[in-house]
Parts: sequence; structure tokens; C-alpha cells
Amino acid sequence: MEKKGNNRKLRVCVATCNRADYSKLAPIMFGIKTEPEFFELDVVVLGSHLIDDYGNTYRMIEQDDFDINTRLHTIVRGEDEAAMVESVGLALVKLPDVLNRLKPDIMIVHGDRFDALALATSAALMNIRILHIEGGEVSGTIDDSIRHAITKLAHYHVCCTRSAEQHLISMCEDHDRILLAGCPSYDKLLSAKNKDYMSIIRMWLGDDVKCKDYIVALQHPVTTDIKHSIKMFELTLDALISFNKRTLVLFPNIDAGSKEMVRVMRKKGIEHHPNFRAVKHVPFDQFIQLVAHAGCMIGNSSCGVREVGAFGTPVINLGTRQIGRETGENVLHVRDADTQDKILQALHLQFGKQYPCSKIYGDGNAVPRILKFLKSIDLQEPLQKKFCFPPVKENISQDIDHILETLSALAVDLGGTNLRVAIVSMKGEIVKKYTQFNPKTYEERINLILQMCVEAAAEAVKLNCRILGVGIGGGIIHQHELIHGSSFCAAELGHLVVSLDGPDCSCGSHGCIEAYASGMALQREAKKLHDEDLLLMEGMSVPKDEAVGALHLIQAAKLGNVKAQSILRTAGTALGLGVVNILHTMNPSLVILSGVLANHYIHIVKDVIRQQALPSVQDVDVVVSDLVDPALLGAASMVLDYTTRRIY
Repeated sequence: MEKKGNNRKLRVCVATCNRADYSKLAPIMFGIKTEPEFFELDVVVLGSHLIDDYGNTYRMIEQDDFDINTRLHTIVRGEDEAAMVESVGLALVKLPDVLNRLKPDIMIVHGDRFDALALATSAALMNIRILHIEGGEVSGTIDDSIRHAITKLAHYHVCCTRSAEQHLISMCEDHDRILLAGCPSYDKLLSAKNKDYMSIIRMWLGDDVKCKDYIVALQHPVTTDIKHSIKMFELTLDALISFNKRTLVLFPNIDAGSKEMVRVMRKKGIEHHPNFRAVKHVPFDQFIQLVAHAGCMIGNSSCGVREVGAFGTPVINLGTRQIGRETGENVLHVRDADTQDKILQALHLQFGKQYPCSKIYGDGNAVPRILKFLKSIDLQEPLQKKFCFPPVKENISQDIDHILETLSALAVDLGGTNLRVAIVSMKGEIVKKYTQFNPKTYEERINLILQMCVEAAAEAVKLNCRILGVGIGGGIIHQHELIHGSSFCAAELGHLVVSLDGPDCSCGSHGCIEAYASGMALQREAKKLHDEDLLLMEGMSVPKDEAVGALHLIQAAKLGNVKAQSILRTAGTALGLGVVNILHTMNPSLVILSGVLANHYIHIVKDVIRQQALPSVQDVDVVVSDLVDPALLGAASMVLDYTTRRIY
């Protein structure tokens, strides 16, 4: 992608708050630095980077030869919930001056920390475009809420997994502004394992430690359940002491509860225990080597479930802090880490194993993709974000006419003898019904239906009925809702094909249920018998001005006409086979037959189900509707359900 509408270098501000986010941002910063013809880089450092108790990690940024443009002391000490809120507030007070001075085109913000929320809020309110790294992921604690809040403020998104991309789309973010790049830290991880790791292991854990014979522990407080997370940390340390392996313990981050966790470490003498090395910070390049060659990593850091998978190192993930993360098979979850024994058993299961390397979070090529994405940003585009909401039903403002109107539908019933159209209210009341004899040809029928609908619609105005639509057809109800289908043509049950060489159907096909069992089909068969003088039985007559229809066929069958009985049996069997197909497809709990022919078909349909259906669906209830005019009411419900209740 070429730079769009930008005739000058893109001024990029990268703001980093702690050791964890710098490990993701540093590869991007190095990439930006290698292309000075396209970018100007400003680095802002804040948060725990500038606190001695957390390792003064700003120094590693200087060691990487980045010029730190601004240092902002934004942390209010206390390591509790109030201190986190005050720290956000302090950052919001200090950041406007910095952003006014730097005037970046875009700010790159990472992750889900409270410091990052302050950065994104400041940039958004000052009309600075935001690129958010690692949005769309799911973990646990307050981090989820913060991450998604930053997503809503950000203009562009770089995500690491396909699931995260789909989450962003589900959150109504513009797909064109989402880049699935992978995690930037993987660009370094996947090229790191061949370095001289033994010297690093000895430096941090001692000269007598062997590869794959030590543990790395990194556990943070869970801000939504601080008391439990401190207890879990205490149990973890007890389990590690019992397991009796050399262990590198990193101090927790600055979240609420971290101070209490450090007290637990000191109470147990971890800093002076011969099996433990407790440190505030390890440079990322060295940390990579340590976890890559560890016998196991334990804790609740995102690093354990994300980066460590690249090496196949066994991981024990404790508690709920990373509960929603995608993980490789190297991760064993102990979500309810409420006893020392559970954690100890997990250590015995995992320690020393080697799993396949996982690339869930990246393939080592994230930074080139991100740089290309940055170059494609058009600064001439409107700054205002657009959200891609799913379509919703148009809201109709209320007025007195709407309130006084009766919401209604036109229902059409195409019978063998008659065409019927009715105005049906929302309460299922037939306000007015229109009936006409069914013409002989298809074109005449369609024209008559249109004429009757126009007449009914005109009458509806006089009756103060607002027609919402016209309904024709059967229906399938699933979980108390009508199924309409993708093009609103679901449940055309009459056109299920039950014979490949059956009679022609009005739909243009042949062998449909309707071609066998509808009123028009029976009328056709009755006329054939009548024309051959094989229909009428003793006591029967058809006036000259009356058309032969399905009722005559039924009457003849009742009087013992074998051919009429055979036709009705074939029609009922066709309907039964169609019902069997529905049973095998939908597995409904109830089948309702309606119309004047339903009572004549029900016993045959039940027999076909017993003979043809799988045993698992044979217990279905088959009943005849006791509604008056069920065909009209069913057709109306298709319209009324869609237009007044369902949202697509």
C-alpha cells in the first residue's frame, strides 16, 4: 500500500507504560526508526517505567538507542484501587501539554493497562488518531473492560489472532481499519532461541543450574478479586518451595494488590531462599532465553499464555486473569487454584515436558505488515470514527394516527375451489374476508389475487387498519419464533418433492406435495374421474353450474368409491412422506395439519410416520388445528411476526 494523501512524513508517537508493553512496542519502534523517509518517531515514557521499585525500566529504552522525548511521572503510589484511579487522573492532567507540543499524526497505544486508557482518552479528545495494538482479545479482570474501551476510542486496530479480528468486527469496528498482523513480539521470539542462552541462565539463576531444570514464576494481582489473588500467590510460593527446584520469581506489576503480594514474598523469605532468585525486571531479550529453556513457567501473566507458546515451554496458568485467552497445548489451566496440592500436582505434570511450538499469536512478520498499514493511513480522511452497526428495523415515530390504527396483514389462501383474502389484525381477529371462485388458469388466478388484495387494502383504510404486508404460506416455529429464512421464503412445505416422476405442480416442478395433496390437486383428480363417469356414487349429484371439487372426491370415497379412496390415500401418503422429511430435518415436537382436508389426511400421515420415520422421531405429536380459518391466520402471522417483533 502506498501512502494516501500524505505529502510529508507521518509523525508517530509511541507511548509506553511498563516493561510488558515495551516488549510489544519495541519491534514496531525499531521498524519505524529504519524508515526515516516515511516516519518521524516521538517516544513518551510514563507509568511504572519510571519507578525504582519496578526496575526503572525506562533505561532499557535508552539502551535500545531510542531518544525519549518526554518522561511523565503518572503513578500515584499505594498499589490499591484508588491509586489506580488517581494515576489515570494524573496522566490525564499531564498528557495534554505533551500532545499539544508534539502534535503527532497518530499515537500507538498497546493493550489493556489503565495507563493506556489515559493515553487513548487524551488522544481521542485532542483529535489525534489512535492505533491500538492487541485489541479484540479476551482475558479476565478489569483488563477486558479497559481493552474494549480503548478499542472504542481507537481509529485503527492491529490484532494478533483471527478470533480477535472477529471480536473487533462484532464490536462494530470498521473492517477496513483492522489489520490482522500477529503479535510484534513474535518477530523477535521466533529468531531468538539459537543465542547463547546458558550464560543468561547462569547470570540470573546461578552457575549450577542446567537447561530445562528451573522454573520461571510471574504472577500479578487480579484487580477484581485482590484478596483471593494474594491467597493464590501464597499457595503458589508454598507449592514452589515444596517442589524444590531453582526458581526465578519476577515481582508483580503495579496493579492494585501488588504491594500485598510483595509482602507475602518477604514474609516467606523468598528473596533469601537458596532455591529462589527474586528480581524486579529482566530485559526482554534475556527473558526470552530464560522462558525458552525453562522446565516450566507458572503464574498468570499474559506472557505465559501468549509468548511462551512460541517455544513449547510448559506453562501452568493460575486463576482467572487469562481465562479467555487463546492458548496452545503447552498451557495447563488451574483456574480454581485454591489449594497448594493442586498447584503442586500441576508442577509435577508439567515440569520438564516439551510441547510443539505454537504460532497462534504470530508468524514473525508482524512489523512489516504494521509499517505497511501505517503508510496506508490517509490523513485527509475524516477523523470522526464510523461504527459498522448491524442493520436494525427502522424506528417509526409515533403519532395519534398510528396509535389509533389497527396493525394488520393481508392473508391469502389459495384453495382448490375458492380464493380467499382476509384482513387479519394483530390479535388474530379476521376483520373482513373476501372469497372468489378459483379460476382455471394460472394467469387468471394471479390477476384475481392481485385484484382482491387491492380491494382489501382499499377497504382497510376505511376500517382504520394499517396493512403491514401480505402473507402466503406455511410455517416452522423454532423456540417460539417463526423461521423466515434468508430470503423470507422458508417453510415452502407444499413444494417438498416426494416423487421424482410425480404429477406436474403449479410451481413448474413435479412430484411436490402440493401436486398430490392440495385442494387443487384433488379437484384435478376428481374432475378426471367425473369426466370418465367414475366419480359419482349412488345418492350423489353435481349441479351443472357447480364445479367438481375435492369435497365431491371425499364424499365419493366415504360412499365406497375405490378409485376416490386410492387417490386420497396417495395424497395422504405424499403428505406423510413430506412430514417425515421435515421430522428428519427439523426434529419438531409437534406437527399441526390445518384446512378442510386435514381430518381426512391425519390417520394416513400417522401411518406413514410409523412405517417410514426413524425411531427417534416417531413419537412426534401430529394434530389437526382447531382454529377457524387456520390457513388465513397462519399466512397473516408470517407478516405480523416479521414486521412487528423480529429484527434482522
